[in-house]
Amino acid sequence: MGNNWAEENLISIRERVYLFIKDLILDGEFKAGDRLVERELAERLNISRTPIREALFRLESQGFVKTVPRKGVIVADISEKEIIEVFTILSSLEVLAAKLAVQKLDNDTKSKFTTYIKKVEDCLNDKDGTDYSELHSELNFLLYSSAKNSKLYEILSGLSDYIRAFAKTGYKKPGRAEQSMEEHLKIMEAILNQEIEMAEYLTKIHIENSKKAYVEGIKKVEEKKSRGKN
Repeated sequence: MGNNWAEENLISIRERVYLFIKDLILDGEFKAGDRLVERELAERLNISRTPIREALFRLESQGFVKTVPRKGVIVADISEKEIIEVFTILSSLEVLAAKLAVQKLDNDTKSKFTTYIKKVEDCLNDKDGTDYSELHSELNFLLYSSAKNSKLYEILSGLSDYIRAFAKTGYKKPGRAEQSMEEHLKIMEAILNQEIEMAEYLTKIHIENSKKAYVEGIKKVEEKKSRGKN
């Protein structure tokens, strides 16, 4: 692995290191409060500390990590209030993305949506404990890219990463993952049919349901903690 990193040019290394560390946070390998030690990460990737330091600085500016006196860089802990704020912003911007996706629909986008509709249907028909999280991320980015607005894509991707990193409880609610897939399915069908108002409405409902599942999940986690203390 190390040699492959060393062969890349510096700009590519910077980007890859940033994405690598970010993915460790998004996938839960590093959780809130965990320390991110430059030396250990540099040894793990067999590279110098400079791109590690730059990646951590970039992640801190985005709110994924923070520097704590006498501890160093740790994964940030996002409050329930902040997550709900992100859902609120996400709602408006995903609705805008759905509207733009309809307005800018072309043959290439139609083909991608048709492919993913089949993927989602196959997943819903396969009840073998399918892990929906990766497919869910792919569906989000499909919607964002279909809006064909690079700045909107960048903002939505960042917000979606926040949700993925810090709001995992929603998908633990029984049946929510399947329900979310069904919601995505209807949104894609509405976009393909060029039904702007329906696509906007379904997108808003999808985010509201996701936020509701998150809030319910948080309450259950807190109740469990409370019972554990008594």
